[in-house]
Amino acid sequence: MSLLRELARNKVLFLMIAPALLFFTLFSYIPMVGVYYAFTNYSFEGGLFGSRFVGFDNFEFLFGSGQLATLTRNTILYNVVFIVLGNVLQLICAVFLAELPGKIFKKASQSVMFLPFFISFVLVGAFVLNLFSSENGVIPTLLTQLGLPEYDFYMHTAPWKYIIVFFHIWKGLGYGTVIYLAAIMAIGDEYYEAAKIDGANIFQRIRRITIPMLVPTFILLILLSLGGILKGQFDLFYQIIGQNGMLFESTDIIDTYVYRSLAVNFDIGMGTAAGLFQSLFGLILVLGVNYVIRRTNEDYALF
Repeated sequence: MSLLRELARNKVLFLMIAPALLFFTLFSYIPMVGVYYAFTNYSFEGGLFGSRFVGFDNFEFLFGSGQLATLTRNTILYNVVFIVLGNVLQLICAVFLAELPGKIFKKASQSVMFLPFFISFVLVGAFVLNLFSSENGVIPTLLTQLGLPEYDFYMHTAPWKYIIVFFHIWKGLGYGTVIYLAAIMAIGDEYYEAAKIDGANIFQRIRRITIPMLVPTFILLILLSLGGILKGQFDLFYQIIGQNGMLFESTDIIDTYVYRSLAVNFDIGMGTAAGLFQSLFGLILVLGVNYVIRRTNEDYALF
């Protein structure tokens, strides 16, 4: 009865959140039934509940084959670099943009930095192909013209770690910078005016006021990113690397492995097992990190 009274009292508010509840129910909670695939040897004839139940065999194969260790290592290392380096560079760019005196130049710089965020990963893959292709790529051709030995980028794994990181940060730099800029704009002018009266120069104001005031935003963005630390940027990796097995050792992540399991090998059980491991690991990591932060400084915790 109390629930009905609450619905009647705030029916407008409940109607406002109804589309969001319907969306997550249809596309997030109901599909969770598919987790059962991870414990079956899926067959198209039997379907979801008609396939043979195999327990934890799919997980045992993933852990025993060594594939999961490599996939997890690659996914975590890439995401750690994406999160840490990306947020640090975004914060630095936001601080420099905030200190620029010219409004026109500042707004133009923001627009130029923000533009790559709207570029499709398909175009990013085309850029990479035209830059590094051994046939007519810009960089191999330039190396040849300079008299250097020919180097086939698509046959060596070493440079792709840096290429992937560069393009990921390049694409998201403007978006993250805008978030930090918004946080900087929320800092009261009285702090900077008091610092100027005390004789603080621009670098001291950045160090003593801007950076400490941005720490809560930085920690919040890090925590939100940790939830997907095992969810790699599938579009980025697939469009740049594709099905080039020569590069899988250093570029294969859980998302691309799941895609190949489902679309190429039709191993739905194995792909679902890898995806379930991915989600559980992310959940445990977020809960653990949030617990540590809450014990250290409760104001910075998510919950």
